[in-house]
Amino acid sequence: MERKYKQRGYHDRESEDKKRERAERTDRPSEPRPKQDMLGPRTPRMVGTVMRARCSSCGAVLAPGFDPNGECPRCHTALHCCKQCVHFDTGRQFECTQPIPERIAKKDAKNECTFFEFRMTVEKDTSPVTYATNAPAAPAAARPSNARQAFEDLFKK
Repeated sequence: MERKYKQRGYHDRESEDKKRERAERTDRPSEPRPKQDMLGPRTPRMVGTVMRARCSSCGAVLAPGFDPNGECPRCHTALHCCKQCVHFDTGRQFECTQPIPERIAKKDAKNECTFFEFRMTVEKDTSPVTYATNAPAAPAAARPSNARQAFEDLFKK
């Protein structure tokens, strides 16, 4: 019987023979691969987490052991304020989860609240952190002042 198309179907016995030949010809090592059970489970490459304190105004990472009654070294705002507190919630009465007797008007100004606890966040530790300091962020001479100068420096001979 002549076929109209040359595709092989389930009636073809030749395909099984060719698969066996192909398996014999492969140049794989004769030693068996170790099973996953013998090696144990793979250790996941997960990013670690770290507890960090950040300034609520500028977002600067505060160095461990900072003074919560002081100021942010980068933007010089008070750290002992409602915005930095764990109990700060804009949806609650007086914007605090604790039963405070009266509303504190300025949430970013220094206050003497007895319920104050500094807010620490859990963040992924993806890269080394440079903590906020009083020193300037980067020397201005090392970087070009504008985009045109950077472009010209790129093609300078």
